[in-house]
Amino acid sequence: MPAHPGGNATGVASLVPGDFDGKVLEIIRELLPKAQRVAAFINPSNDIHRRLYPKEAPPAAAKLGFQLDTFELHHADEMPDAVAAAKAHGAEALFVLADPIFNFPPNRLPDLALQAQLPAISFFRTFTQAGGLLSYGPDYAGLAQLGAHYVDRILKGAKPDELPIEQPSKCLFVINLTTAKLLGVEVPLSLLARADEVIE
Repeated sequence: MPAHPGGNATGVASLVPGDFDGKVLEIIRELLPKAQRVAAFINPSNDIHRRLYPKEAPPAAAKLGFQLDTFELHHADEMPDAVAAAKAHGAEALFVLADPIFNFPPNRLPDLALQAQLPAISFFRTFTQAGGLLSYGPDYAGLAQLGAHYVDRILKGAKPDELPIEQPSKCLFVINLTTAKLLGVEVPLSLLARADEVIE
């Protein structure tokens, strides 16, 4: 094997740099203009969390006037204690980064957040469908279709090393108004107008 392997990578990226965490925090600020403290759940074993979160989230939080408390979770069974600790530390919102330990089963974290009366935002539409307040993230169904298109092109003779890496071109913004009512949160019209889907 060569000491310096060459070649190009190809495929479909689900998340890319570009202050994505900052955009999520901006949504929280618009939703909760008086909030001072946000808890963020990350998995330090996740490369994206480890590399992008420290660069994007703390500066954005400071700019928006948030105290950002970071909770590192390695296993799904740590979530009940983490939600309780976030609430005890005065969190007024919960920012959940994308990771399998937070997403399965889909209702676990939304249920815990609702019990703690914490508005929660994540990346996956399934999070909001399961009772989370907001989700903002890549259109994963669209990315799956794009991945299938890549496979089709390769099977028809395209060279993988000549295909560019595709990045998400659209993010889906979903609001669960039923959860908002249970939390006593009034969602601004400005957010409702931008939502791709509103669950009632």
